[in-house]
Amino acid sequence: EQVEEILVDLGEQGDIGVFVVEQNIGVATAVAEKVAIMINGRVNRVMDAALLAADRELQQRLLGVGQHGEEELAEETVEAAEPQGEQPVPVAQIETSARTRTVAPEPAAVATAPAVELRPMHRGGAAPVIVAGTLDTKGDELRFIRDQIAAAGVRVLLVDLSTSGQPSPADVPPHHVAAYFRGGPNAVFTGERGAAITAMAAAFEAWIRRQEPVGGIISAGGSGASSLVAPAMRALPIGVPKILISSVASGNVAPYVGPADIMMLYSVTDVAGLNSVTRQILANGAAAMVGMAKARAGHVGRESASRGNAKPAVGLTMFGVTTPCVDAIVDALGDDFECLVFHATGVGGQSMEKLVDSGALSGVIDITTTEVCDLLFGGVLPATEDRFGAIARARIPYIGSCGALDMVNFGPMESVPERYRGRTLQVHNPTVTLMRTTPEENARAGRWIGERLNLMEGPVRFFLPEGGVSALDAPGRPFSDLNADEELFRALDATVRQTSTRRLIRMPEHINDPRFAAEVVAEFRRLFGGRLTRRRAKG
Repeated sequence: EQVEEILVDLGEQGDIGVFVVEQNIGVATAVAEKVAIMINGRVNRVMDAALLAADRELQQRLLGVGQHGEEELAEETVEAAEPQGEQPVPVAQIETSARTRTVAPEPAAVATAPAVELRPMHRGGAAPVIVAGTLDTKGDELRFIRDQIAAAGVRVLLVDLSTSGQPSPADVPPHHVAAYFRGGPNAVFTGERGAAITAMAAAFEAWIRRQEPVGGIISAGGSGASSLVAPAMRALPIGVPKILISSVASGNVAPYVGPADIMMLYSVTDVAGLNSVTRQILANGAAAMVGMAKARAGHVGRESASRGNAKPAVGLTMFGVTTPCVDAIVDALGDDFECLVFHATGVGGQSMEKLVDSGALSGVIDITTTEVCDLLFGGVLPATEDRFGAIARARIPYIGSCGALDMVNFGPMESVPERYRGRTLQVHNPTVTLMRTTPEENARAGRWIGERLNLMEGPVRFFLPEGGVSALDAPGRPFSDLNADEELFRALDATVRQTSTRRLIRMPEHINDPRFAAEVVAEFRRLFGGRLTRRRAKG
């Protein structure tokens, strides 16, 4: 993918020609205007890349795509089966046109040379809304949605994610999407439904990451279709409209929505044909997409015009037991920053980091890293293994701390695992039980966090509040354990490679002490430095 991006960048510069020899049809047709097909060591034909990308039968006939273990098509057989008007290119003609030119073209010729379009999906104008799903089973429903959106004057593309391997009339056929799977199309069209859906979902996610911009995405189906589309929806930035009409939308939707702003609409009946109920539901979903897509297009334009005067957005993590600290920081920074507070409930941290990945946050004040304990010790509000990953990728100013690393979250008391029944437990409310972490567990959490901090190359400060890491960890409170806290701090000290840009800062205060919050604010302003000064001067 990195090589493909380099080729695209070179081609877009306009002053260099790029010749690519590539076996992956998806890559070849995505970056090239023309492709040459080689059979038995000779160029058989030169054709438009878009034509090859859209015709699976032609791919199978020329290149054996999707033909497992079949004999290669002989050149003579291919030539005999060619449609009229698609004759092979004579070898002499190809060799002549491929000669190295020793005389530079005239400047005028360079200036008037047509530009090569490298991204065929988006051809200028309004960003398209994508209608995605399995046309072989939900074709009538998906086309109904497409027609509703198109009738409202919104540009729309139909993307087929069927795994049957059959030809498709969609704007983007399934074999084109499947080419983005790391194992190639043949690993998608296997005939095994579960594996095929998993592979196509990964391919669609990879495909949609390469499409920019996207005006919105909508789909309809059951659990299988929802699983196909949801990962791609989650990959899109926050704010891009996402609607998933599904028969599973009245149950637990967390596996589909995750940290993204996906709107799930319950289909009431199964999505199995057009009837008086499904027409209403699908039309409502389409109308919602039209409204959101049009509103976003206008909002993006206004936002772009006023972006220079907007406050930088900062993400903060908070739990009930760290609320005084975070509230004080927000009060102190509110005049200069837009403070977005995320509840550290597992998905809260994921949502914050998704905004970091989307480029929507200018900095992070990660006071409450408690989700790490739930990840490591089996709690119900866990982070993912990628916790802190977005900050490392974005290299934005980061301040972190040990907020609520003294606890693991479980449900009602009876839900606490048997192996933990003898531990220090605190009933937070009827549905939440907290467990105090041990010195050994704190040491493990400190090492885990320290290893992630070492991956951050942007400005990093991580605060260690020696007076306690949560409201329950203050002196005299149920979770007060100086030894356990010190093991946490000692593990961080031993793991983090401190540099001029990455530092640990020990403070004697409790995490909710006003002086602790004041120092965090002062350090964040120092890290943000000239960026805020330049914004003020510009304003």
